[in-house]
Amino acid sequence: MRLLAIETSTMLGGIAVMEDDTLIAESRMNVKSTHSGRIMAGIDAALGTAGLTIDAIDVFGIASGPGSFTGLRVGLSTVKGLSYATGKRVVSVSTLEAFAWNVPFSQYLVCPLLDARKKEVYAGVFRWSENGFTKVIEEQTIKIDALLSAMGESVIFLGEGSLLYKDRIQASLGEKAFFAAPQDMVPSPANVAYLCMTKARNNFFDDPVRLVPRYIRKSEAEIKNSRK
Repeated sequence: MRLLAIETSTMLGGIAVMEDDTLIAESRMNVKSTHSGRIMAGIDAALGTAGLTIDAIDVFGIASGPGSFTGLRVGLSTVKGLSYATGKRVVSVSTLEAFAWNVPFSQYLVCPLLDARKKEVYAGVFRWSENGFTKVIEEQTIKIDALLSAMGESVIFLGEGSLLYKDRIQASLGEKAFFAAPQDMVPSPANVAYLCMTKARNNFFDDPVRLVPRYIRKSEAEIKNSRK
């Protein structure tokens, strides 16, 4: 089975291609505005590295969020377009769960943090158990101090949110706070591909028509409409 996965949850997005248990290509793209102008070039680059064409892909995978609203929409619309054009199936995974796989086999809790603006973070807390992660704290939008108050164990922090609030994390948790290496501080397209491949093998596919981004919180337009 060949799978192409897209990760556009943050400004550093990317594409990964897997064939069965082997990662055969990965490309990264750092953008200052949106992924829309570079995502197809990234796909072409990954496919070129793998020596494949789009018709050789059996399944398309996507990190469905949370993350950048615009990035998630671009990634999801691209996957839907590819699915409609080729007739191939789609599978999605949580951005934060895939992010936690940057540090598998961790003896500590793992907490990916993405900047949600408005002095909040997108956060989830995971514990390694046997062959994967289980959720200790559900994925949510939360103030960093509220999240830290719920932690009593040692934690490895990942992501832009952990860098943004590093001083407050250290002040709150002291020696219980650990921070991932720079290369592990960003979501990994390869991890998205791996988790999507696992779901595809177990026939956990998504309906492209019904698949929507996992924003977790309401957009500005929805907030304004609710106030009206």
